[in-house]
Amino acid sequence: MKRLAILLLLALPCLGAQTRTATLRVGFWTLWRDKSVLLSPTDGKARFKPCADCDAGPLRAAVTVAADGDELLYSAAGKPGRHTAVIEISGAVTLAAHGESETPRLPMRITARRGMLVVAATMPIERYVERVVASESSNADSEQSLQALAIVVRSFALHQKHGHIDYDLCDSTHCQLLHWHGNPSRASAAHAAAMETAGETLWYHGQPAEAYFNQNCGGRTAKPSEIWPAAVNPPYLASHADNYCSAGGARSWAATLTRVEIATALAKAGLAAPGWKRLAIGRVGSAQRGESPRVQSIKVDQKEIPAEDFRLAIGRAYGWDRILSTWFDLREENGNYHFSGRGSGHGVGLCQAGAAAMAHEGTSAEKILAAYFPGAEARDEQTGLPWRRIMAGSLTIETLGDEDAAHVGEVKTAYGEAQTRAGGLLTNSGQLRITLRAYPSPAAFRDATLAPGWVAAFTEGNFVASQPLAILSARKQLRRTLRHEFLHAMVESVAAPSTPLWLREGLVELFSRDGASEDEPSMELGDLDHLLAGAATERESTTAHREAAAYAARLIRRYGRKQVENWVRTGLPQTISIAAGK
Repeated sequence: MKRLAILLLLALPCLGAQTRTATLRVGFWTLWRDKSVLLSPTDGKARFKPCADCDAGPLRAAVTVAADGDELLYSAAGKPGRHTAVIEISGAVTLAAHGESETPRLPMRITARRGMLVVAATMPIERYVERVVASESSNADSEQSLQALAIVVRSFALHQKHGHIDYDLCDSTHCQLLHWHGNPSRASAAHAAAMETAGETLWYHGQPAEAYFNQNCGGRTAKPSEIWPAAVNPPYLASHADNYCSAGGARSWAATLTRVEIATALAKAGLAAPGWKRLAIGRVGSAQRGESPRVQSIKVDQKEIPAEDFRLAIGRAYGWDRILSTWFDLREENGNYHFSGRGSGHGVGLCQAGAAAMAHEGTSAEKILAAYFPGAEARDEQTGLPWRRIMAGSLTIETLGDEDAAHVGEVKTAYGEAQTRAGGLLTNSGQLRITLRAYPSPAAFRDATLAPGWVAAFTEGNFVASQPLAILSARKQLRRTLRHEFLHAMVESVAAPSTPLWLREGLVELFSRDGASEDEPSMELGDLDHLLAGAATERESTTAHREAAAYAARLIRRYGRKQVENWVRTGLPQTISIAAGK
């Protein structure tokens, strides 16, 4: 999925933006408890800062960093080691430890605590949401269930304390699973879900709401105190039947563990010393099970252990496919313990299996969230306001306030102009549904889209994000900017996967202009596609779009617009030569 943007040639001030968290510190490789790591430069952009008060410099050779108590000892080949309290890296630095290597390309901070490395990456919130959704979702998910999941992931990250000293969240299931190497099969869908819900979190009666999700609730969700004894039970997280989860048959599982295996796992987790004689389902008060009905505690001789702590201890020791949930029966036979249960995960909040089933029946993300968090609703995290949706035929305009709503007429005009200029390119423009979301401030727009400062609007698929309509209108940029973005959505809706980027971008640039282009291109096509995909400055992007428009105009002059429109749908034949200077 390609990001496509238009330039705003006049700089826009950050008006009315409220201070809010734009990034998260995420623990890196937190389950491994590494004692050393090898840092290697991947290209000339790798940076290394070996102390809090010194300047960062280029990382030209590999450096080994090891924990020495609460300090770091770092050294390069053939050089004596040096102690420091903190190391910061950025750019293309590859980290290697425990047989694994990653090049996160994020700012990272390395410290030590009790002989173990503590590595934290700083990343934009929406990039974090995108990666977690890609890591936690499955092929059963579709657009609306992924959007619901993205809102829950974002809410969990921003609304709750996670108990870490050195970073905001870890990368394990203790918080939310994040695969640093990515999940290519889920990346595009996860990116779209994060983009189309950017900035949205759950709120209840004007206050940020707690949000959780689980893989499969087994047919009934759990209230928080069934899983975490000290937790409160807000009204929107009550236990309730989930017919969507159980419609296809509740997920069942079975596992057998030896006494030695359980004793080892409990000792390693610090839950019970070896040598115990009896393991059984315990009680909380007078009840063995919660409302859901999940086991609430495990009794080890006379000691009560929260059932969720028991499940996690087994999972960390032997894998998460053994004790999948706390909804189980238990029997002992000849020193072996047999578990039979249903569901997967803690069962609180959104059930991913149920949400996926609802989405496949056409249920919206909004209604999915209402089913799992009754009374709560998705709102903008920065303002606490709900997004207002204004329908204009096949165009949906999303805005937070009345100020932008006053510019709906200009938006409709831009949309009509885009449809007219697309001409024969679209035979189904009336059926193409486009959503425009106008963010409340330039800062909120940049946080949501990760777009550079010179970009005024951003299109991906049939979703258009823009800076505030009022600001664009005041700068007399609104119609031109949105006309361009709507054309992007229209072109991308019919373009073949093989249609080159320069042709798609060039036609949009050409059609959005008020006059014909007589420019002749001077840049080679290979260089042009590279620059369009990764322009580092406004000047580079402006040049690339101008060159693309010149190439598109040349193609139309030679072969006619109708033929070029056909090539957008089918891909440009390899026999066509329109290189620079020809």
